[in-house]
Amino acid sequence: MRPPFDPPTEADIAAVSAQLGRPARNVIGIAARCVCGKPTVVSTKPRLDDGTPFPTLYYLSHPAATAAISTLEAEGMMPELALLIDDSYRAAHESYIADREGVEVVDEIAGISAGGMPTRVKCLHALAGHALAAGPGVNLIGDRALELSGWSPEVCECALEL
Repeated sequence: MRPPFDPPTEADIAAVSAQLGRPARNVIGIAARCVCGKPTVVSTKPRLDDGTPFPTLYYLSHPAATAAISTLEAEGMMPELALLIDDSYRAAHESYIADREGVEVVDEIAGISAGGMPTRVKCLHALAGHALAAGPGVNLIGDRALELSGWSPEVCECALEL
């Protein structure tokens, strides 16, 4: 079963490339969008075109979101958020793997999700990307990171990026 995300258009790929400051590669979908419609989270192939396994299915691409989450990481929020690890975090981990394997099973990354799941909080960008892609209530630590960041896909900041 393939995860529910929009296939990327040429305009999406151009927008993501501009957001990243480099050519977007191996994007297979747009998993979350800003209220204005611009990409916020991209979905990347589990095996890149060069054959490299790539566990990060959901990649936070929106510059304002990335900056807000980077600020949380710089402020050292990971240990505080790690206190929230519970059974729902294992469920988020399993959901992530199921989504990725719905695209492609890559033996080298079997059982590996992203962001430190299921036992630690390693990358808030990955957790926030998963939370945005999956929707509220699936990745509670990603949801909380987004809440603490003050950034929301419901408030467009895309014009500020030009």
